[in-house]
Amino acid sequence: MSAVSTDTDTQKKRIHPHKFTLWVAMGSIIMMFAGLTSAYVVKRAQSKWIEFDLPVTFWIATVVILISSGTIHLALKAFKAREMARYRLLITITAVLGLLFAGLQLVGFLQVNHEVPMLYENSNPSSSFLGIIGGLHALHVLGGVVAILVIFFRAYSVKNKQYASTPVEIVATYWHFVDILWIYLFVFFNWIG
Repeated sequence: MSAVSTDTDTQKKRIHPHKFTLWVAMGSIIMMFAGLTSAYVVKRAQSKWIEFDLPVTFWIATVVILISSGTIHLALKAFKAREMARYRLLITITAVLGLLFAGLQLVGFLQVNHEVPMLYENSNPSSSFLGIIGGLHALHVLGGVVAILVIFFRAYSVKNKQYASTPVEIVATYWHFVDILWIYLFVFFNWIG
């Protein structure tokens, strides 16, 4: 009897393989962005550097992603409590806010590209760094929005009646990560870069 309970306790303490993979991936992404922003700071001190201001659109986007982090947190709590109507409402709000955030990011980077063209030959190193960092960030936002949309559609699926919280936990963790990554980049470009 005690061997069975020990095995059960050990299984409860183990991290789900998908969660582990997500944490490893997030660690790699953190290292990549830390390297890029460090290189940005070093390069900025060495060459002619074009200064730019972030558009107001990015401030609005920051508020939107912070609210969406709150709604996905509440959605996860509702899912775990099996309050499906509340979960559907909150995941719908999160999906709308995620799409809004992605749209605001696109508009913001187009505004910055107008001020500091990122996508042309012989561009300044500042615009090249901005284009790379912005492009990589956009890919991560897109991945987060797609993941949110997947769990959004699953929430309304008649076929899917599973109550496994792991997929929702993984998406919520990743979206919080995208939020923190954006806050880092927002602070970096506003006050450091």
